[in-house]
Amino acid sequence: MRNDDRFRFTLLAWFRKNGRDLPWRQTRDPYAILVSEFMLQQTQVAMVLPYYERWLRRFPDFPTLAKATESEVLHAWQGLGYYARARNLHATAKTVTREFGGKLPANLELISALPGIGEYTAGALATFAFNRPVPIVEANIARVLARLTNLQTPIDSSDGRNALSRRASILLPIRGARDHNSALIDLGAVVCLPREPRCTSCPVTRFCRAQYPNRLPIKKPKPATVRFTETHGFVMQRGRVLLEKSRARWHGMWILPRLENPRVKDSLHAEIFSFTHHRITLAVFDQSPPRRVKRDQRWFSVRDLEAIPVPTPHRRALVQLLPSQKLCSTFSPT
Repeated sequence: MRNDDRFRFTLLAWFRKNGRDLPWRQTRDPYAILVSEFMLQQTQVAMVLPYYERWLRRFPDFPTLAKATESEVLHAWQGLGYYARARNLHATAKTVTREFGGKLPANLELISALPGIGEYTAGALATFAFNRPVPIVEANIARVLARLTNLQTPIDSSDGRNALSRRASILLPIRGARDHNSALIDLGAVVCLPREPRCTSCPVTRFCRAQYPNRLPIKKPKPATVRFTETHGFVMQRGRVLLEKSRARWHGMWILPRLENPRVKDSLHAEIFSFTHHRITLAVFDQSPPRRVKRDQRWFSVRDLEAIPVPTPHRRALVQLLPSQKLCSTFSPT
């Protein structure tokens, strides 16, 4: 056997005994697999699992999701973050329902043309839904391949990405791509860990060229963190709270009304949350009810808050500012 063949054989043998039992691996339904891939973008498996099961109960197929309103989709997604994923998934469902009769096409080019589907997601759908021999490189695989080859080029540079893609293509078997790619992902997820790789228990350690595995992969320096404050108002009247439909970061979701010039110095609520390379302070100030509600604003009774999409930082603020109200547990942030 050639060295690459030995590597594949050893990796697959390990995966069959130690691979993670994940729900999207127990199905061949392209829709269910697509949902998992959208949810797993920039989100850890443990966070995705409960959302994935609930989502499939609520939207079991492309036509059902296509018929849903944007508000329903965002409400089901709230808490997962990066809401553009939910909007893209919704748009993809509409396209697949309208143009492909509710069935995901197996053609890689057609998959790549769907909303929100980049090179990795298209390849993942091709290999996991249709078992096509398509190389994929996500965070776990990139780390594994960088260490296997002792790659000294930043993996987030064009040269680094090209090197990883070439190596992934060389290792890819003609048959059984689904299990091979899953095995590489799991190796990175449970053995070839970012800070403390478990080299002594690695099944393919004899194929690894890394001299200092914990120093790999190399990445370009991160951009400086941008810090700023966003001010919002808390307005109550006759047991109702005033909210505003966001047109920016949380497009389509309901937030506390934006406030440019707070009339008081002390905020009722303040918290810091991260968003990409930003650290944002959400400051909420007590405000009197306006004489006239703006076009994108609306009054909500407390019991109605559960049924609308509200981003997590604003939900946390509402939970703190409405202590005497009985907020449903599904509304409260986890």
